Amino acid sequence: ITSSFVMADYVVFALMLGVSAAVGVYYACVDKSPGTSGEFLTGGRRLTALPVSLSLTASFMSAITVLSNPAEVYRYGAILGFYTLSYLVTMLVTSELFLPVFYKLAITSTYEYLELRFNRATRLLGTMLFIVQTILYTGIVIYAPALALNQVTGMNLWGAVISTGVVCTFYCTVGGLKAVVWTDLGVMMAGFLSVIVRSVVLQGGVMPIISDSQRGGRLNVWDFDTNPLRRHTFWTVTVGGSFVWISIYGINQAQVQRYISCKSLAHARLSLYINLFGLWSILLCSVFAGMCLYSVYKHCDPWSSGQVSASDQLMPYLVMDIFRAYPGLPGLFVAAAYSGSLSTVSSSINALAAVTVEDLIRPYIRLSEKQLSWISKGMSLLYGFLCIAMAGLASLMGGILQAAISIFGIIGGPLLGLFTLGILCPWANSKGALSGLVSGLVVSLWVGIGAQIYPPPPEMTRPLPLSTTGCSFNSSNSFNWTSLVFPTLPVVLSPWYSLSYLYFSPLGTLISICIGLLVSVFTGTKHLYSGQKSRIFQLDVS
Repeated sequence: ITSSFVMADYVVFALMLGVSAAVGVYYACVDKSPGTSGEFLTGGRRLTALPVSLSLTASFMSAITVLSNPAEVYRYGAILGFYTLSYLVTMLVTSELFLPVFYKLAITSTYEYLELRFNRATRLLGTMLFIVQTILYTGIVIYAPALALNQVTGMNLWGAVISTGVVCTFYCTVGGLKAVVWTDLGVMMAGFLSVIVRSVVLQGGVMPIISDSQRGGRLNVWDFDTNPLRRHTFWTVTVGGSFVWISIYGINQAQVQRYISCKSLAHARLSLYINLFGLWSILLCSVFAGMCLYSVYKHCDPWSSGQVSASDQLMPYLVMDIFRAYPGLPGLFVAAAYSGSLSTVSSSINALAAVTVEDLIRPYIRLSEKQLSWISKGMSLLYGFLCIAMAGLASLMGGILQAAISIFGIIGGPLLGLFTLGILCPWANSKGALSGLVSGLVVSLWVGIGAQIYPPPPEMTRPLPLSTTGCSFNSSNSFNWTSLVFPTLPVVLSPWYSLSYLYFSPLGTLISICIGLLVSVFTGTKHLYSGQKSRIFQLDVS
């Protein structure tokens, strides 16, 4: 069994949390005037491309990336590397389609667009779905690092959950968006690189790691099977991944709020493309870290030999194992996982506060800007506690990467369909928009929840073989994947629930658009081209 944290690790870890809190306090002191709620939430539209691009990268590259991507590569192979293509498609679509609309409208909440384009009911439903999605996702992001660290370093699980949540909430409530923008992305890269460099030294170079991965089937990247039920193929990762990431970059308040805080449209576009390089480097580091993980444990898998209880704990296990002689470095890796989570949780809480003020308070209650600014801070506090509570539910959701992408697919997919309908289809009306959104949500919820209850069989997920032949300790609860018993389903339903989790998003998006168009055609579109709605549409295409 590997060692647990020593004093030096706690010092490095505490230092990093302390620095993050200090950033929030610094911005609160520098900006003594309470300012407007808009300034607290969008950084006063004075930011340049570089800081914004760093925060765009950091905000959805959380502990899930640090802990789950390497574990996915370890179990299913490096095909995840094709996300490089889906990131590229995402930036192109976002900068050409969604960014110009939101930037020119100068809105604080993306859901304001839905009221301008359709009606208030559509805006409210969109806002409520966003709030549910974000609280669920943020719960996973707080829970993920805490779970892994508790299992491996002996840190108390709920102590870790509550400390992450409290620091993020404090950080966000005090400093607003500027604090979030300057969150340290470097800590995350340093954590990954320390693991990679140490593994390369241990294994005797980069080539042995690559050849071990090749022999173990981890470099099975050229899989062009078009079967939508297969968990990871070239198509599920590039097509499914593109829809998931467009729903995050194109319409998710947490990201849109960032690039519209740039001082010009050109800076906003540039921030998206600089951020692309950040995403690529983190993805490639995480894929290579997964190959290192396999190379080190190719003869003795800690998971099937019972050393860890979930695959998401493999990465911290490796860190405690290879850095046993280097006190302080495990602390750095833990700090990397937390750094990822801090930035994600802070941006989510900030976005939740923004949509609540803009969509649920401002239209109905007359308040001064100063009062709204204080309410934004109060909301940050409230959502922080809600997300910590949600972390409890995350413990029931299985693999954290799959759970996170499923949430973005099930709720983000139909929402992406709704915005696309508004921007690209001038004849779509509010009845079509609402029925499209609801239909997309119903279908993706049905398939998503079905997949949780009836997991797809191993021949669809295709986990790669793991070995325990080289273990020097007794294997306590070794098990064999092929012997797992899954609930059986009637043949008719079975394929639906085995749909790759990456396809939940395209399914929701396409159903939203198709139903939305059909209903719009049947309910008449002649009243669309009057007044404000017509102006909005002209803005879309300009």
